[in-house]
Formats: sequence, C-alpha cells, structure tokens
Amino acid sequence: METDQNREALDVAALAGDILLASGAEIFRVEETIDRIAHAYGIESCDAFVLSSGIFLTAGNEKEKEFARVRHIPLSAARLDKVTAVNQLSREIEHGMHTTAQAKERLLEIQQMPSARRLHQVIASGVGSGCFCLLFGGDFVDCGAAFLAGILLYLYLLYLVRGRLSKIVSNITGGMLVTLASVLFYEMGIGHHLGEMIIGSIIPLVPGVAFTNAIRDIADQDYIAGAVRMLDALLVTFCIAMGVGIVMVGYHNMVGGPVL
Repeated sequence: METDQNREALDVAALAGDILLASGAEIFRVEETIDRIAHAYGIESCDAFVLSSGIFLTAGNEKEKEFARVRHIPLSAARLDKVTAVNQLSREIEHGMHTTAQAKERLLEIQQMPSARRLHQVIASGVGSGCFCLLFGGDFVDCGAAFLAGILLYLYLLYLVRGRLSKIVSNITGGMLVTLASVLFYEMGIGHHLGEMIIGSIIPLVPGVAFTNAIRDIADQDYIAGAVRMLDALLVTFCIAMGVGIVMVGYHNMVGGPVL
C-alpha cells in the first residue's frame, strides 16, 4: 500500500515537472518543484535531472522501492499562466491541502488549460507592436501602422499557419509579412519612419521569454539547458531577421527604398 502511495506521489511530481518544462519554466524551478512535491508526500529519495527537452526522475533506497522515469518534452511556446498555476498548487501541496489523487486531477486540469482567445491574442499583438514602435522612436502615425501590421501578423499565424509550418518557416514568413505591410503603409503615406514601424511590428515574434530563461539557466549553472534554449532563441531571431532582410533588399532593388 505504501509503495502504491509513493508511486502516485512520484507520478504527481513528474506530471508537475512535465507541465512546467513544456510551459517554458526555468530548469531550477522544474527541479525544485519536483523535489518539493515529492518531499511533501514523504518521498525522501527523489532525484530529478532536468534538461531543456527532457526530465530524468529517479527514486529509491533501501527503504523505498526503486522508481525511474524518462520523459521527452519538446521545446514549445511559453505558457506563464500554467507555470503560475503549478507553482500555486505546489505551495498548497506543501501545506497538506491536497491528496495525491486531488493533486493529479488538478494538474490534468492545468495541462488542459486553454490559451487566450484568438481575438485577445490578435489585439495584444497589435497593441504591443504599436507601443514598441512608439517606444523605439516612432510617432503616432507610425504607431498606428505598426498596430495594423501586428494585427495582420497574428491573423496570419493563428488562422493561416495554425501550427502547420515549422518554427523556422513561420518566423521567416512572419517577418516578411510585417515588413511588406510596413513598406506598403510607408509608400501610402501611412507612417513616417519605416525602420521604427518594422521594429515595432516584429516584436510579437521576438522570443523574449526564451532568451531570458536561457540566461537564467546559464546563470544557475544549467549550461546544457541554457545553451539549447539560447540556440533556439537565436535561431528564431535569425529567421525573423532573414524575413525582414529579404523584403527590404527586394524593396531597395525594385524602387530604390532604404536598406535598414
């Protein structure tokens, strides 16, 4: 009976780690959460080794039956709402507020949490693009053009791409789309500073959370995980730059427009 309870506790800890890592949490947070949940349920021999795309979880000593689990977690977009929910649940588990069955049920609910409504994502993309354009030195007309380009970008990603293209292709074509939209607005007289319009428009594509977490992982001496995340963030950045560059070179060659 005790063995079954220990296995259920380790299942809960492993599931919590899976959700955190898949949602873009830092490596130290994943390891600490697994350790805290296991100890809260009386597992003293738990040992978790976490990489950016996988979790190795073991437990067992002369008093506890051996347990091992290896899970592959592919890199994906950050979901900070899930990270917050799992963090809150782990604190409640530490205070004895949930049995293993209740905790597992709650974790499954968190795992199935829907993302923000598409309309909200589209509006947020437009507002973010416009605000960053203003922040980087554009005027209010540039801000309006970047707002429209940001909306167009997420309409493209959510309704046309819909996850069917690879991350590389999605970012290249996304960068091309917002640059083309900014160029067209600029040629129509909607906007005065093309560079600021483009910079603001591509902000929704920039992997800021992934880049920040990569630095934190490296600072915490999780060099392998940090290097993988850093490489992923730099690859996305390179793809965005490639998309912008393709359109700008074509614009310059066809009509003599500026090359940023």
